[in-house]
Amino acid sequence: MKNWFLWLIVGVVSLLGGLFALANPFAATLTAVVLAGWMFMIVGILTLFLAFGDQGWGGRILALVIGLLLIIMGGNLVGEPLQGMISLTYFVGLMMLVTGGFRLLLGMGSAIPQLRLAMIVSGAISIILGAMIFANFPQSAVVVLGVFLAIELISNGVSLIVLALSRKNETVA
Repeated sequence: MKNWFLWLIVGVVSLLGGLFALANPFAATLTAVVLAGWMFMIVGILTLFLAFGDQGWGGRILALVIGLLLIIMGGNLVGEPLQGMISLTYFVGLMMLVTGGFRLLLGMGSAIPQLRLAMIVSGAISIILGAMIFANFPQSAVVVLGVFLAIELISNGVSLIVLALSRKNETVA
């Protein structure tokens, strides 16, 4: 792989960004909320433009409504990031409880022992994390999204660094 060094740089930047986010989870949470808001607005605008290419009025109207809702939601997140922090954290906690419950059910119904154990453990972790969010809600909203962003950036950084170094070794060998 010729560009292994570029992957290494991206991995190091991601790792450092994750460490910075972990050191200041409140700032990382605000950043995540504002970025999410801008992404919702961009997707909403694109959805509005694409609505006119849909076949039939049903698809166009649905795309227009979805596009407008995304723009409004994104504007609210960007305009009121502290309130957005609370609503997004609530949504994340709810999704963890729901997906954790589904994983538990899938795990209990699995005939494959390794899959059963992995799904039950994964589901239980999601439920515990969701319960932890709600046990300290809304105070948890101040740091939860920032900590999640930090963990994702650190995980991404480490995996990209390992990928880059493994690609470097392949080109040398």
